[in-house]
Parts: sequence; C-alpha cells; structure tokens
Amino acid sequence: MTPSDIARYQANLQSEIDGVALYRALASMEATPELAAVYRTMADDEERHAALWRERLTQHGGAAVPALAPSWRTRALIRLARWFGPGFILPTVAAHERLDSRRYRVQEEAAAAGLPAEERAHARLFRTLSAQAPAGVVGSTLARIETGHRGAGGNALRAAVLGANDGLVSNTSLVMGVVGAELAGRGILVAGIAGLLAGSFSMALGEWLSVQSARELYERQIEIERQELETFPAEEERELALIYRAKGLPAASADALAAQLIQDPAAALETLAREELGIDPDELGGSAWTAALVSFVLFSVGAIIPVAPFLVTSGTPAVIAAIVLSILALFVIGAGITIITGRAVLASGLRQVVFGVLAAAITFGIGRLIGVEITG
Repeated sequence: MTPSDIARYQANLQSEIDGVALYRALASMEATPELAAVYRTMADDEERHAALWRERLTQHGGAAVPALAPSWRTRALIRLARWFGPGFILPTVAAHERLDSRRYRVQEEAAAAGLPAEERAHARLFRTLSAQAPAGVVGSTLARIETGHRGAGGNALRAAVLGANDGLVSNTSLVMGVVGAELAGRGILVAGIAGLLAGSFSMALGEWLSVQSARELYERQIEIERQELETFPAEEERELALIYRAKGLPAASADALAAQLIQDPAAALETLAREELGIDPDELGGSAWTAALVSFVLFSVGAIIPVAPFLVTSGTPAVIAAIVLSILALFVIGAGITIITGRAVLASGLRQVVFGVLAAAITFGIGRLIGVEITG
C-alpha cells in the first residue's frame, strides 16, 4: 500500500465518520419518526463504509487507524441545523453526497463494494428532502398541496406585475432621455416605439430561452433517470422505498409499494421524476412559446404608456401627459404588488413612483447633456 493509498483511505474514513455524526444528529432532531428512521438507515450505511476503510488501513500494509472525530465543518453543519432547522443545511449535504459518489466512482475498492451507488442514492434523497424543507417532509408536502394554487397564482401575478413594470420604467426612462436631448416630437415617438419593440422582443426571447432551456434540462434529467432505472433497478427500488418512508409510510409498506411500482417502469419513472427531481413529466415547465408571448405582451403594456400621448399630440402637452400617465401607472403597479407582499398600498405605490421618477430624471439629465454636446 503506497502513501497515497493510505492518505486516500484516511480521507475516505474521515468523510464517512462525518456522515455518521451528521445523520445521527439529524435523526435526533427530526420529529417525524419515519424520517428519523431514514436518517438512521443512512448513518448505518456510512458506518459500513467507514468499516471498509478501517479494514483497508489495518489489513493492507498495517497502517495505524487514526482516532478520527467529526470535522469542524460537520460540527458547524450540525450546529446550524440545530439553530435554523435541518432544512437549512440539506442542500449542502446533498452536494457533499454527490461529491462522495463521484469520488468513489474512480476508486476500485469503493466501486467493488457498491459505495458510489449508495452515496448517489443518499444525494438524491437529500435533494428530495431539500425541496420539501424546512417544515419536515410530511408537513411540508401537505402544506404545498393545500397552498399550491395560491402559490401558482402569486407567481403568475408577480410575473405580470414585474413584466409590466419593466416595460413602463425602461420606456419612460428612454422617452425622458430623448426629451432631454430636445429631439423633435417625431423623434421621440420613433424612439419610444423602437424601445417598446426592442424591449418586448428581448424579454420574449429571454423568456423563451429560459423556459426552453429548463424543458431541455428536465428532459435530460428524466432520460438519465430512465437509464438508471434500466441499469440499476434494485438501487432505484431502494430509493423509492426511502422516499416513501420519508413521506411517512412504515418501512414494510414503503418496501412493498416500491417493489410493486418498480414492476411498471413507466410508473416508476414518473414517480421518481415527481418525487426525486421535482419535475412534472406532463408539463416540463410549461410552453416556451406561451411564456414568450405573455412576456412580450406584458412588457408592451407597460412600455406603451409613456409613448401613447405622442401618438395623438406633441410638444409640451405630450411630455406632460406622458409624465402624468407614467406616474399614475407606477403607483398602480406599486399598489398592485401589495396583493403579494401584504404591505401598505400607499407606501408601496409611492415607493414605486419615487424609484421610477428617479430613473426617468437621471436619463433626462443624461439626455440633456448629450443633446447640449451634440448641438454645441
């Protein structure tokens, strides 16, 4: 056994000791008995892994096994979990398990003992738990079911308000900048319409790319899950059982349900996609074209407000009308967002007006400076 092997075995042993301490601590904090049992099961897995590396150190070369304690990082994670709840650290733990899986994949001894698969299953389970933290798996799942429609509505309203606000603030600032440069009324109208179209197309393309990229990522994740289901059915069955135990089913019932489900690959894949990846295979994030169209329309609705007066008049009356309409729209948008935030309507509306007017004033000043430089 080379010095590098000894160092590697000792690093592996430290990692497993950290895992044991962390999972035992999480089990002691968990109020849900079924989830606490899952944590204890994972701690037992880490104990077996630690025993493998102890055996390697003692039997191959007679290296002394160090008396290792949990690292400062693990002790810090445990303390954070006690202060803020286990959900606070679950994403970090999931990332650590993924790293362990990748590290073990290239170690012959670990791969032969099946350690990469077990660490990968741990990482997936923690990813599932992270999506449902911090109220505890069972409680948060019920909460999401009970408030799901309100949450979706709130997100849609937020997107609508922010989309219109982007169009209003950006195009009002653009129009005021052109006004500051003292261009003719036709130039202001052309600039305003150009800003509306450019911003709307930019927002639509950005939204299309965002949603389409998410769909492609989800499709790739589901395809990877399908391949793993075909290649490692026993591992996936164990993972399903752990997920159901984490949701509150007794161990025997969870095992039986997982064994039954694994017989139907399509149903098993759909369950894993929903429960492990948090993906609805029927939706995949929605339609990219619909999202792009909605984003285009919402931005245009806000952007047309400061331009509209220049369609029917020009000069000072058009500028005053644009300012008044923009201020009123800013207040309405600020007041509208209180449906989500619950803050005072007047304060939120006035805050929106102040920020919008400040942005327009800055661009007006810059436009005036540029206009002066160009003309003289």
